Amino acid sequence: MSTHVPSVAPSNDLYLAWQVLRREQPRLRARDAAERLAVSEAELVASRLDVDTLRLQPDWAQLLPALGELGYVMVLTRNEHCVHERKGHYREVTVSANGQMGLVVSADIDLRLFLGGWASVFAIEEQTAKGAQRSVQVFDRQGTAVHKVFLTDESQLGAWAPLLERFKAAEQSAVLDLLPLPNAASVKVDALIDVNALRVGWSTLKDTHHFFALLKTHGSTRTQALRLAGSEWAEPLAVRELPKLLEQLAAREVPIMLFVGNRHCIQIHSGPVKNLCWLDTWFNVLDPEFNLHLQTAGVAELWRVRKPSSDGLITSWEAFDASGELVVQLFGARKPGIAERQDWRALAERAPALEC
Repeated sequence: MSTHVPSVAPSNDLYLAWQVLRREQPRLRARDAAERLAVSEAELVASRLDVDTLRLQPDWAQLLPALGELGYVMVLTRNEHCVHERKGHYREVTVSANGQMGLVVSADIDLRLFLGGWASVFAIEEQTAKGAQRSVQVFDRQGTAVHKVFLTDESQLGAWAPLLERFKAAEQSAVLDLLPLPNAASVKVDALIDVNALRVGWSTLKDTHHFFALLKTHGSTRTQALRLAGSEWAEPLAVRELPKLLEQLAAREVPIMLFVGNRHCIQIHSGPVKNLCWLDTWFNVLDPEFNLHLQTAGVAELWRVRKPSSDGLITSWEAFDASGELVVQLFGARKPGIAERQDWRALAERAPALEC
């Protein structure tokens, strides 16, 4: 074990309670253990500071580019119902001048980072049955995991200790100063939405990235806009069609862009999917460089969405949970300036729309 991560007998009650739970359920993940113990995952990780964990400085403009020194890693971003894991190199990192936004746009790791919500970061070196597992884990102000970076067998292990030494926080405190979630914005009832103006605005989009601004202009939630846009732009689909589409895409080796995110990070896989399997209600992609774990029971709505752009019509499939939060989003793989793939569009348009 690296001398930069302490390993001494713990004395705090939370850590001890966690170890009791782990002995009872050795395969229980930290996220689920935290829920059982009625704490945030960040609090659970912070309880390990005297064991196998180091608190790092949340200096995102310096830390994020430094992660590239670790070489070939696995990055993980998830929401309540979907986990996205992608292997590659943490390269081409940029952070905005105000420190609120970040991008990673390498060929394999593709991230959109909303750094204003990032709060704490830890380096963990845990001993497992397969040996040491090393990771850097980021949490928001509510203690929820935002983004994680794991070393692999092909990582540059020699860069691990210097990175920890460089970014080690001066005070190794377990105090996190967590905040409650901000109150959700009030939702307009449908009758207060100018549907005609919404549809005109939708029809004149030039870039899919402008869709959020359209929602904001009209004070509409995403699922509300889909309901009001009309079948030309959005159609509800049976939830069971989502795994079917992925199976069809895999069979035809159609490359896609698959987005999974939370409030502070979006992670994107670009390329085909191949090895698909079910485990109970979880639908999984288990490819060498990309894994997806989708809890299909958490998907309450599925929509086929069409948006105009300067490159032509862009088609996506968007899955939402019961709270209207986006779970996963699929597009055909493409670059700006290039029209949508016809093989993607043909499959995306195949599923019948539900009766409204």
